[in-house]
Amino acid sequence: MRGLDEARACYEAYGRPMLHEQFPDYEGRIAVGLVGRGSECFGFDDDISRDHDFPRGFCLWLTDEDDLKIGVALARACRALLRSEAQTRSALAEESRGVHRISTFYRRYTGSNGVPESWQQWMAIPSWALAEATNGAVWRDDLGVFTSIREQLLTGMPEDVRLKKLAARAVEMAQSGQYNYTRCLSHGEEGAAVLALADFVRSAAQMLYLLNRRHAPYYKWLLRGVDELPRLAELRPALDYLLTADNDGSGRVTKAGVVEDICAAVVRELNAQQLTDGDWDYLENHAFRLMDRIQNPEIRALHVMEG
Repeated sequence: MRGLDEARACYEAYGRPMLHEQFPDYEGRIAVGLVGRGSECFGFDDDISRDHDFPRGFCLWLTDEDDLKIGVALARACRALLRSEAQTRSALAEESRGVHRISTFYRRYTGSNGVPESWQQWMAIPSWALAEATNGAVWRDDLGVFTSIREQLLTGMPEDVRLKKLAARAVEMAQSGQYNYTRCLSHGEEGAAVLALADFVRSAAQMLYLLNRRHAPYYKWLLRGVDELPRLAELRPALDYLLTADNDGSGRVTKAGVVEDICAAVVRELNAQQLTDGDWDYLENHAFRLMDRIQNPEIRALHVMEG
């Protein structure tokens, strides 16, 4: 059973009765689910995932007002409910289950108590942080406070910010994959060529998430998540190939050719979304078309690679 399913079963069997019996006046005010750090929150966990940082339980989210009234008592009840065998934890692991203030939970990821208030905040927040703040599942939220913030983080990125990030990824893909990879090989710098491809794959994957209006997760799950994107998920094997096959030689599919195929697919999608109107093979040209579509003059004035 996957971690999300286990957490839901734990809540239904133990958490829901505990809230009903011990906190009946607040039962309808507590948001319940599993969101945050960990492969299980993305639905990417397997048997190997359980060797560390795989705690049992679920999350309970309170408003600041309710936390002042019942937070301590609820936390004690939740710890007693979820007490189990010692978990193997890494040095960077955090307490990801149990009781949280809604404001504190979101501040951990966005730097504010909820939704970013400016385009500068949206630009600065790493995509992995937004991905962790909006993954998993929420099973109950009668007040709607937690899910309201969640939905705005999922869908509320200003379009000008998305365009700026798309432009930056397009330039990075052009520089690392279409230009520097083959130049590194020409210089006999095999290691540098591999680094160039790694940069290209990272930028290309992040481009795919932006084109799908999704937040790209932590690098460990970046390619795994591509499989679930509605558009361009078919590029996943090509991205894997660039990272796992030997550098270019004769008599086989070249990595340089695969890079161009990926870029061509991205250009087609940019055109389909009416974000560019050019047919150039080189993605840097499309980056400046994206910049031209930005309405906010402050964002449009930023360096093309910023974002």
